[in-house]
Amino acid sequence: MHRDSVRPDESLFPGIGDSGRDMLRQLLEHPAAPRYRNRSGHRLEADDLPWLRHFTREVMAASIGWPAQGRPTWLADFLPDVYRRVPAYRQRGAPPDDWHSLPTLSRADLSRDITRFVPDDLPLNRLIEYSTSGTTGHPLKLPSHPRVSAGYLAFHRRALARFGIALRAGRGKVSVVLAGFQARCFTYVSFNPLLDDAGLAKINLHPNDWQTPEDRVAYLDAMAPELITGDPISLSALAELPLQHRPRALLSTSMAMSAGLRAALSARFACPVLDLYSMNECGPIAAYAPELDGHLLLQPRLFVEILDPTGHPVPEGERGEITLTGGFNPYLPLLRYRTGDFAALRMTADGPLLCGLLGRPPVRFQTASGEWINNVDVSHCLARFALPQYTLHQCADRSLRLGLPAAQATQQAPICTALHGLFGATVPITLSALPLADKVIQYTSDLA
Repeated sequence: MHRDSVRPDESLFPGIGDSGRDMLRQLLEHPAAPRYRNRSGHRLEADDLPWLRHFTREVMAASIGWPAQGRPTWLADFLPDVYRRVPAYRQRGAPPDDWHSLPTLSRADLSRDITRFVPDDLPLNRLIEYSTSGTTGHPLKLPSHPRVSAGYLAFHRRALARFGIALRAGRGKVSVVLAGFQARCFTYVSFNPLLDDAGLAKINLHPNDWQTPEDRVAYLDAMAPELITGDPISLSALAELPLQHRPRALLSTSMAMSAGLRAALSARFACPVLDLYSMNECGPIAAYAPELDGHLLLQPRLFVEILDPTGHPVPEGERGEITLTGGFNPYLPLLRYRTGDFAALRMTADGPLLCGLLGRPPVRFQTASGEWINNVDVSHCLARFALPQYTLHQCADRSLRLGLPAAQATQQAPICTALHGLFGATVPITLSALPLADKVIQYTSDLA
């Protein structure tokens, strides 16, 4: 989308008024604005707003937890409900009396036919579909709804409140900038009716998306967003810019963040850095609480189990696989969904706490020319290939080791050609057979 294109699509911004148009114009027409390549919008209708305000009040006031060695009371209604309304669960017959005899789910189960996991009585006229590749390599299209997308804000508010931060940005101000750092990135402008039409922009900090590299600083200083969100790679790139603006908080999602980086970012911007554990399948799960040295759960109707490889719960405080039930997306109610991430669970006075969380680590690679690129760039590069899984490792000499399932042998040559286009033709690539598994560590590197 060209930055001077200020005619909003009414389907993306239902009921848009003068303040919304002014905000889009402010974001698009600044002389230092980036090249916005896509269109998106809140898609919220008038009757969504009271529902979302009520939802936010519930999330902010909720007490999260369940008895030790027990389960939350809402599961008594949730289990028979999803067995009745969700085809994938209904085909099992009646729900068992023993909770632990319920089968677990994996990303591979969802990717085979996601439509079977959507309740069959929900209207589809406002359905939103998100595509994600994920760390396991199983491509997945996730069903959602505008209320779900807007509902993320409630959990962000809850996480921010632990740091004494209440959102203040409103009309005429920019609330959030979502920052990426990729060779190719989905970018757009929007505004939030729940915040009196405060602005929102998804930008790419890579110099390719700007008229000049210096425009990144000029634009962010002019927009002065209250919050900046990103992942550890994009926030590290942000910290290298000579910004004068200081956001009230940084929010890191998608990848694991080290304590060292969290401290460095907090010192650089003189604000809290919230490390959120989040998944596309169920949204924000937990937020890191420094005083507890763990991630506190954020969702009142999300039950978290820690399971061993056989699907049995481990004792409190022991490490296992994070497994989810419930969630706030009515189009994808989860039932014992194994995330592929690992932690221990400890019950505290503040709520259930994930300790020693091992999520998806950030990985950067180096091209033949010495340029650093994000692992997301590799995902984009290989997105056109029908790969159920793959792994990529970079050795200290910049050579690559690519792991592919044996069934993909015929695609080896074009895949290597694509990787050479990204990394440079002189980078050696060796191939190895990759046995299919429920979880692989997709990206690794011997380089810093």
